[in-house]
Amino acid sequence: GTIAELVELTMGYDKTPDIILEVPIAVEGHIVHWIESKASFGDDHSHRTYLNEQFWSYWNRFGPGLVIYWYGFIGELDCQRDRGILLKDCFPTDISTLCHASQPGQLPQDPQ
Repeated sequence: GTIAELVELTMGYDKTPDIILEVPIAVEGHIVHWIESKASFGDDHSHRTYLNEQFWSYWNRFGPGLVIYWYGFIGELDCQRDRGILLKDCFPTDISTLCHASQPGQLPQDPQ
């Protein structure tokens, strides 16, 4: 293969996240289009490797996402939230779904 093909393969462009959401969700106020699950601890070395080989590639293709490290992670690594990569150590319970109004243009009525 060409150098470009080799770079694409090694940079993770052949991979996809574990979950790609058709309808995005919001977690702690951050929009999430995809979820990647890692059955590991997020240490500095492995997280940096995942960022370079997978997460930024997912971000480029699908937008902001969520990474779940099932055995926790070093807190300081969760520093990319504003850039669109959120870290959690369990599946979030405070999910907001982004749904479309059933009747466009109609605002919710104030309770009387």
